[in-house]
Amino acid sequence: MYTTRIIDEKERKRYNQFIKNHPQGHFLQSWEWGEVKRITGWEPLPLVAEKDGEIKASLLLLKRALPLPVVKKCIFYSPRGPVADPHDEELCRALFQGAERVARDHGAIFLKIDPDVPIEDREFEAMLKRMSFRKNETGLDFEGVQPAFVMQLDIRPSEDTLLKDMHSKTRYNIRLAKRKGVVIREAESKKDLKIFYDILEETAQRDEFLIRDYSYFEKIWDEMVENGMAKIFLAEYEGMVLAGTLAVILGDKAWYLYGASSNMHRNVMPNYLIQWAMICWAKEQGCTLYDFRGVSGDLDESNPLYGLYRFKKGFNSELVQFIGDWDRVYSPFFYFLWKRALPIYLKRNERLLAKQQKQQEEA
Repeated sequence: MYTTRIIDEKERKRYNQFIKNHPQGHFLQSWEWGEVKRITGWEPLPLVAEKDGEIKASLLLLKRALPLPVVKKCIFYSPRGPVADPHDEELCRALFQGAERVARDHGAIFLKIDPDVPIEDREFEAMLKRMSFRKNETGLDFEGVQPAFVMQLDIRPSEDTLLKDMHSKTRYNIRLAKRKGVVIREAESKKDLKIFYDILEETAQRDEFLIRDYSYFEKIWDEMVENGMAKIFLAEYEGMVLAGTLAVILGDKAWYLYGASSNMHRNVMPNYLIQWAMICWAKEQGCTLYDFRGVSGDLDESNPLYGLYRFKKGFNSELVQFIGDWDRVYSPFFYFLWKRALPIYLKRNERLLAKQQKQQEEA
């Protein structure tokens, strides 16, 4: 018989050790990631299922209050959860029943999950349906909270074999960057973190996407880099930093989480060499899998996101489609408001705030 409970800081090491060693373990389920998300308004609630005093499954619940002060309700989200054998229905059912009890205590209207399970696993999909989860259609690009399509590389072969198996152009660009004098180094302090963030801002302006505040990356540094779970790499050329990346590691897996590149000297191909440096680092740490993270599932060459796929594919990585984004609804009425009425309310509120600001500027 399984029992479930929310654990506290005293069991942080035990919890992380379970996540690290489990085949379904993911950095987004780690204690440290919960602390990173805390500064963005999420409250982490690490749930475990135990048997005979041993953790058998876990689910990092992230709780967020609805943006309506008069309604004391919240939502639960567990990125890439659960950490459990996806084919052990008794265990998964006990874990999700534990989550439902926590939901009642906190007033959660639903739980969202996007498991690290391939879409081919129809058995797990059927099990989720039996447990009253409903699938969200999130499209082929990046409409979900986490990407449904990722590129993954088996890094168990030797470095020579990994290089040989790459696309010839990728291999050429790695060697070109070395010949041109590009040097990859690891960030040593928050001074280097600020350099990375400045390049990330430059990238965001050029490619027109939003990034989080610097304080968010400071938290990643404090919680993950300082604890050996992440590393920032910088590519230098003629005394200038041209590119930066953030990689995360947990157990035998590594993930490429953020990348940034300067507008300067792009012809010396720093982005290729810095990826190769991260792959080699992951191998040195004993990893067997390197996850390039998201790409679009639309592989038409006319898709503006196709270049991202081509770049990652060049390293001989394989496209993996996950099982997708699923919701377990606890309160149908408030879930309807969340899906239908709340977006309209927030959009109207945004327009009112913009109008008030404009009136203040004109006063």
